Amino acid sequence: MTAVTTDRPARPGAADRTATPRRSPKATRVALHVFLVGTCVVWLAPLIYAFYTALRPYADTARRGYVSVGGSYGVGNFETAWTQAQLPHYFWNSVVITVPALVLTLLLSSMVAFVVSRFSFRINIALLMLFTAGNLLPQQAIITPLFKMYQLIPLPTWLAASGKLDDSFLGLILIHVAFQTGFCAFVLSNYMRTIPKELGEAALMDGASVWRQYRQVIMPLCRPVLAALATLEFTWIYNDFFWATVLMQTGSNRPVTAALNNLTGEFFVNNNLISAAALIVAVPTLVVFFALQRQFVSGLTLGANKG
Repeated sequence: MTAVTTDRPARPGAADRTATPRRSPKATRVALHVFLVGTCVVWLAPLIYAFYTALRPYADTARRGYVSVGGSYGVGNFETAWTQAQLPHYFWNSVVITVPALVLTLLLSSMVAFVVSRFSFRINIALLMLFTAGNLLPQQAIITPLFKMYQLIPLPTWLAASGKLDDSFLGLILIHVAFQTGFCAFVLSNYMRTIPKELGEAALMDGASVWRQYRQVIMPLCRPVLAALATLEFTWIYNDFFWATVLMQTGSNRPVTAALNNLTGEFFVNNNLISAAALIVAVPTLVVFFALQRQFVSGLTLGANKG
């Protein structure tokens, strides 16, 4: 008795799959890690170079050059920058400007986002577009009209020594709130749409008012995205240099980023000292980022995983 064998026809495309071997997952992972490491090096290289320059005295770099190895190292530039630039005073100015602007931005944007995302009426989309349209306008385009408008708005002397809005902390706070509210409202409204509306309906059946729904139901669920926005907004407002120099004429009232100009002379610039001061100025943003790092990452990803 002989066995009968039948030849099965090959599947279409089988030869092609065997002829071209697939890239192994290990090779793909290695290539990904190489790309990530290279990106990190590109982003960290200026920071590392600034720190290396800040550790060297100016006489050493003038004799050997900035791109050189050797000589003496120390923290003298950091001590000089802290005292010569009066950084503690300007740090306080930045706190007075950044913290109220951040709180007002998140508060107003969350209210706008709550209305346009939880209620259905004809102009809710138009209202959201009105707030977000401000982010499309270049800030440099409104320097002249805004500056003239600020000069015409009087303020009490206890609120601004100049008696006008153009040279006051309030003027800087208002311009930051105006430009940042649109972006935060857009992000928060998209996140609030992922929250089930049944939660609001259940709260309404229990007798909760609209304000109570906003404060006790929606806002606690938005903590991750609020932390993410707080990190971004703190960095953007704190690092502002443009409006701080345009709207604040009194040098002692400027934030710490604008105070770095105090370390530059008319005919001489000590880049080692400026590097040390810039690194000191960057410390608060790093502290805020690492303090809210977990909430920052979850806030950026949680909304994408819902729905």
